[in-house]
Amino acid sequence: MITGGISTVATLTPPVSISLENEKNPWLAAAARFDEAAMRLKLDDGVRKILATPARELTVNIPVQLDDGRIEVFTGYRVQHSLARGPAKGGIRFAPDVTLDEVRALASWMTWKCAVVNIPFGGGKGGVICDPRLLSDAELEKLTRRYTAEIFDFIGPERDVPAPDVNTNEKTMAWIMDTYSMHARHTVTGVVTGKPMALGGSRGRPEATGRGCMMVTLKALARLGLTPETSRVVIQGFGNVGGMAARLMSATGFKIVAIVEYDGATYNPKGLDIAALERHRKETGSITGFAGGEDMDKHEAMFLECDVLLPAATENVITSQNADRIRCRILCEGANGPTTPLADEILAAKKVFVIPDILANAGGVTVSYFEWVQDREGYFWNEQLVNSRLQEIMDESFDAVVQYAGAHRVNNRIAAYMLALDRVVQCLKLRGIYA
Repeated sequence: MITGGISTVATLTPPVSISLENEKNPWLAAAARFDEAAMRLKLDDGVRKILATPARELTVNIPVQLDDGRIEVFTGYRVQHSLARGPAKGGIRFAPDVTLDEVRALASWMTWKCAVVNIPFGGGKGGVICDPRLLSDAELEKLTRRYTAEIFDFIGPERDVPAPDVNTNEKTMAWIMDTYSMHARHTVTGVVTGKPMALGGSRGRPEATGRGCMMVTLKALARLGLTPETSRVVIQGFGNVGGMAARLMSATGFKIVAIVEYDGATYNPKGLDIAALERHRKETGSITGFAGGEDMDKHEAMFLECDVLLPAATENVITSQNADRIRCRILCEGANGPTTPLADEILAAKKVFVIPDILANAGGVTVSYFEWVQDREGYFWNEQLVNSRLQEIMDESFDAVVQYAGAHRVNNRIAAYMLALDRVVQCLKLRGIYA
């Protein structure tokens, strides 16, 4: 099913407020923040209608023959929120709890994220409802390739450029790139980012999101008169984002006092040895039972007193029900949508310095942009150049958001949305409405 233009679905109307009943709906959360930013910018109704709804939504049903001969049908989505600034950009996730509302929200966040760091992409996102843990490698490849074939007309280097997300990786991107290339009848490396190096991937891409989180955290520390050596950090999530942030921040001098995962947490007030913890998890499959720390309840670990809290796992971990227990000075959102709008109000009252997700975790899409540029040029950069250009963009974007917050007397999140909206609206007005 394809829909386009202005949707008439009721849930796509940006709400004025969020209630306890719908607090965890990611699309409503994204819409509420959009609505506030649009109101403060005094956007006219026509522009608001364009940006309040995705430009395109595609739903596909994907038949896959499983290893035992059975045929299963999976549902997949691809949403393009905005193409005003360039091709859509956004990951593809495989998870049992994927919903169209979630994909809509993530696509809109990508629009704002790309605009905040001022790279020439719009926002897109994809997802397939499945549990990858229950599928073999061969089944995942079949699923990925058929999904790619179904969305073939939607994606491409000039149209929509997917990337890895939850439960997808560079192997998944290689399958997508190959499938797309087979249909196009020539090799198209620029159709996805986050690829293996041998297929046109970029140096520095695996570390980019975690590195970007560290970069903006360092900017926040300097603003608050703190140093890495005196800063205690709690990180939720030890995957690509959280694990990489932990490794890089530890090497920079931060004291990582706790790591929180889905199956537990480990805590050491003197600082965890991140390299040793990585070895322990590789050997045991868990961060619990680590000799260099003490096991702790995963929910309680989130409320440890610290200087920096970095949620880097899933959405809706900080809500109106627990935000009052947060004890950090800086909240750096490595995950997409970890904080609900109702929780924002509580954090503001506690004077927590929030680095919003559309800024904090934008290092990944920034280096994805670099990868796309390198693929199109056919010329690849060394890692030092990748990291230096990432540093420049993250620093400039942090300063722009903070300055916007001060000028408009809003919190950092609404400032980031306002800055992004301003940039997207400028492109819309320059392009006009084709009729």
